[in-house]
Amino acid sequence: MAVLGLDPGTRKCGYAVLTGLGAAPLTLGIAPVEALRERLRELMVTIPVTVAAIGRGTNAEAIADIARELGLPVQLVDERETTLLARARFFRDHPPRGWRRFVPLGMLLPDRPIDDYAALLIAERYLKAP
Repeated sequence: MAVLGLDPGTRKCGYAVLTGLGAAPLTLGIAPVEALRERLRELMVTIPVTVAAIGRGTNAEAIADIARELGLPVQLVDERETTLLARARFFRDHPPRGWRRFVPLGMLLPDRPIDDYAALLIAERYLKAP
């Protein structure tokens, strides 16, 4: 079962596809909301997604409508603290280098948006749910 995690926002949406807990994501990315429908359509050609797990927050209903238009069942997932946890996960996957490695991680900001990592955490929360 492939789960599409979506971290909705007003301007951009992070996405990640997982096949199970502990598995490496099949894909990670960030798309502008206006281009999301087409990006997900392209993604679903290569990966058979069975459900969309969408963070219950800003713009969630608009993103859920896009997923439903593409024929995906939608599950809204609590997205509390995903930004903070996504930052920690990003730095675990991409440890700071140079002088930045001496700065406490709590004081560092990633060098790029991490909406894709938040989407990954949303997909994992869906898979962990009873």
